[in-house]
Amino acid sequence: MFAKRNLLLTGLVLLGSAWFAQAQMSATTATDLNVRTGPGPQYPSVGMATRGSEATLDGCIQGSSWCRIDVNGMRGWVDAEALSVEQNGNPVVVEEHYSQLGVPTITYTETDQATTGSVSPSPDDELIGPVSEVDAVAPPAEVRTYITQNRVNTVRLRGNVVVGATLPQSVVIHRIPDYQYSYVEVNRQPVLVDPNTRRIVYVYQ
Repeated sequence: MFAKRNLLLTGLVLLGSAWFAQAQMSATTATDLNVRTGPGPQYPSVGMATRGSEATLDGCIQGSSWCRIDVNGMRGWVDAEALSVEQNGNPVVVEEHYSQLGVPTITYTETDQATTGSVSPSPDDELIGPVSEVDAVAPPAEVRTYITQNRVNTVRLRGNVVVGATLPQSVVIHRIPDYQYSYVEVNRQPVLVDPNTRRIVYVYQ
C-alpha cells in the first residue's frame, strides 16, 4: 500500500513537472529583435519586437537556436538567445536551458511562411519605381525605436525593396518627428524614405 502511494505521488510530481514546463512557454524578448518568416537571418523580417515584449513560444527546431513565437500580433521566427523565460522568479535564457525548460521541438518547411506575418505581392499590386543612387544613411537607434512603437499598415508592392528605389505617389509615407526622413512599411519591411524624392534611403533588416 505504501509503495502504491509513493508511486501515485511520483506520478503526480511528474505530471506537475510536465504542466510546469508547458506553463513556461510564455517568454519575453531580451532585446530588440527582428521576427522573421523563417528560421534564419536570410529570411525576410515580419517586423520588430522590442525588448521586454511578452511572447508565446511555440517551440524550437532541434539542433538549432531558432524558435517560433507569437509576439505583438506577429508570428514568426527568432533566435532563442534573445528569449528568456521566468523560472523561480529569475529570467532564464531559452537557448541555454532548452532541455530543462521542456521546450517543444518543431520543424520548418517553406510552406510555413504562409502562417507567418509575411506579405507576398500579387500581380495587381503597384510596381516599385526605378532605382537611383542615393547617399548612404545611418539612422540613429531612436528612429528604429520610434518606428517600432508607431507601427503602420504594410504596403504591398511588386519589385525589390532596395535603397534607391522610388515609391509610387499612391503610397502614404509617415513623418518621423525631428528627423529629415519619413518611413513606410513595404511588404512587411520598414524603410526610410526621402519625402522630397520618395526614394528609399534605408531598409531595416
